[in-house]
Amino acid sequence: MPGYLERLEMLYGKQKVDILRNSKVAVFGVGGVGSYVVEALARSGIGQLDLFDGDVVAESNLNRQLIATVETIGMVKTDAAKLRVKQIAPDCIVNGYHLFYTPQNADSVDLSQYDCVVDAVDFVPAKCELAVRCESLGVLHISAMGAGNKLHPEMLELADIYKTSVCPLARVMRQQLKKRGVKKLMCVYSKELPRTPKLDANGQRCPASNAFVPSAAGLIIASWVVNTLTNEF
Repeated sequence: MPGYLERLEMLYGKQKVDILRNSKVAVFGVGGVGSYVVEALARSGIGQLDLFDGDVVAESNLNRQLIATVETIGMVKTDAAKLRVKQIAPDCIVNGYHLFYTPQNADSVDLSQYDCVVDAVDFVPAKCELAVRCESLGVLHISAMGAGNKLHPEMLELADIYKTSVCPLARVMRQQLKKRGVKKLMCVYSKELPRTPKLDANGQRCPASNAFVPSAAGLIIASWVVNTLTNEF
C-alpha cells in the first residue's frame, strides 16, 4: 500500500482502500467543482481517473479552480489536472480528454466501463445526457447543480434531483429529466438563493464565483463517491 494512503487505510481498512484502488471513475468538467472532485479522489486512492473537459485554464479561473495557477494559464485543463494528480498519486492511471461532452458526441464515450461517473459540467444538455445514459446502463452517477452566484457553502446538500428546491439549475434538470424518464439522480445543490452578479468589464453578466462554494461542492461529491464505492452510505 502506498504511504500516502496510510491514514486512509486506518479509517476505512485495507479491503475498502483496495476497492478504491481498483475503481475507475470518470469526471466530466474539471473546473471550479470538478477540479476539487479530482483532487479528493486522487488523494483517496482511486485507481483510474478519466477526465473530460474541452476548455483551457484562464486567468479568471484563478479565484476558484484548483488546477489554475499563473503557471497553468493557457494550458488544457485536463492536462493541468492530470499533472496535478500525478504529483499527488503517481500510481494513479489518469487519462485526459480535451472534449466538450454533448449529446452529439456522447456515443464516443463508453460510460459502461466506469464504476462511477461525476458530472461537473455547466451545459444542461450534457448533464441530461449523462444522467439518461448512466441510468440506462446502471452506472453510479452524481451531478453538480449550480455553485455560482452563491456565498454560503454550509447551505449545500446531497439529495435526489426530485427532492431539490431553490436552485434554478436543479429546477431545469428536474423538468428535463422527467420528460426523458429518468427516475433518480443523486446531486449536490444549494438551498441558497443565488445572487445577481454585477456586470463584468465588458458589460456582460456572467456567473460570479468564489473559492469556497464550488470547492465545498466538489468535496461533497468526492465524499459521496468514495463512501458509496466502499458501502459507507
